[in-house]
Amino acid sequence: MTETLKKGTRVTGADRTKLASDLQKRYRAGESIRALAASTGRSYGFIHRILAESGVTLRSRGGATRGRAKGS
Repeated sequence: MTETLKKGTRVTGADRTKLASDLQKRYRAGESIRALAASTGRSYGFIHRILAESGVTLRSRGGATRGRAKGS
């Protein structure tokens, strides 16, 4: 179910379970939430919610951190 979903359509029941399973596999393989959102045509928040509901341990944010480096 990697095809683009219509924005705003409800995903329920078996379709939601299948989507959650597919997203879990891809997220655990290293894809970012933003990449998953772009490929499915859904929002970041929707993907984040689906992953959280399905019990996936979300990775911490990457990138630069603010403030001084530790030990400086």
